[in-house]
Amino acid sequence: MRAVGIIFSNIHDNNVPELARLRTMGSIPFGGRYRLIDFPLSNMVNSGIDTVGIITKSNYQSLMDHVGSGKDWDLARKDGGLIILPPFGDSGNDKLYTSRLEALKGITNFLSRADEDYVVTSDCDNIMRINYNDIIEEHIRNRADITMVYKKVRGEKITEQTATGLVLYNGRVIGVDYKAEPEHGNLNLLINIFVMKKSLLENIVMDSISHGKSHFMTDIIASNLKSMKIMAYEHKGYYAGITSLLAYYNSNLSLLNETNRHELFGDRSVFTKIRDSAPTKYGNSAIVENSLIADGCVIEGEVKNSVLFRNVKVARGAVIKNSVVMQNTVIGEHCTLNCIITDKNVVISDKKMLSGSENHPFYIGKGIRI
Repeated sequence: MRAVGIIFSNIHDNNVPELARLRTMGSIPFGGRYRLIDFPLSNMVNSGIDTVGIITKSNYQSLMDHVGSGKDWDLARKDGGLIILPPFGDSGNDKLYTSRLEALKGITNFLSRADEDYVVTSDCDNIMRINYNDIIEEHIRNRADITMVYKKVRGEKITEQTATGLVLYNGRVIGVDYKAEPEHGNLNLLINIFVMKKSLLENIVMDSISHGKSHFMTDIIASNLKSMKIMAYEHKGYYAGITSLLAYYNSNLSLLNETNRHELFGDRSVFTKIRDSAPTKYGNSAIVENSLIADGCVIEGEVKNSVLFRNVKVARGAVIKNSVVMQNTVIGEHCTLNCIITDKNVVISDKKMLSGSENHPFYIGKGIRI
């Protein structure tokens, strides 16, 4: 029951253009010390998947710097291990891919060399802890062709304009609603995790090349609901999807809830690149309430209901509330920040007052000085 893993690092960059302008989705910082790639990659390692291909596209230098050889995930191996796959579309030329299916067309050599029986594919914008072996076992038990993962959510919790929902009958997918806009009841929200036999995926890719197909959900899933047995697997634990800047903001702050932290980090590790940072230093005037503070910070002001990444400096008299502050940000004396997202290396000089709102957090780009 061996499986090879495929992770799409860029597939939904357009969902968060502010954060992905200079980096790929997979290298977006999250939760104080992690990158988004850490979650699907750790899930694969924890599930015993030791050959993982990461499909890249553009702006992936920071991703390569982060994952390196895969050593921090125990994937630095002679056979298999972590493999960065090139950002090309149609097999045989240098055209960049524009869809999931085109990305898969570009890795036919990787697929053909893999000797595993099954393939697990995942995006980088799904923050969750999941055992892929459980999905594979249910996939085999159901004698399914393809198994898709979904999360049952209340309709009113969908903050985006549209979402992709699955229509199910006894666990089988009988319909796909690309523009689900629920007002009441539950939505079977599609999480882009798929399990299938490697041979089937290879056949799908070769068929799509010969017939000019380009969209995985439309041309493969929706078009074959009757001819293939496509089943759904419900994920019941913590889940956060990075579908917008607001979703990113809310997902970070959701980690201030102890139950969410336990469900996400629990008894299985989420691995990341190890950095030798000094412990955080708290001054005599520091006040910290209900916040996540990473290593290397210097806190002399107030931090409430916020997430601070490594090496953030908060000067005396500064007040930070309901905010996400990324690595190496410097907050000057007597500043006030409320509902703010700062990217890396931001400097906010003394006595500045900045505020967004819970529904519209204010974003400050990488390296900006205010």
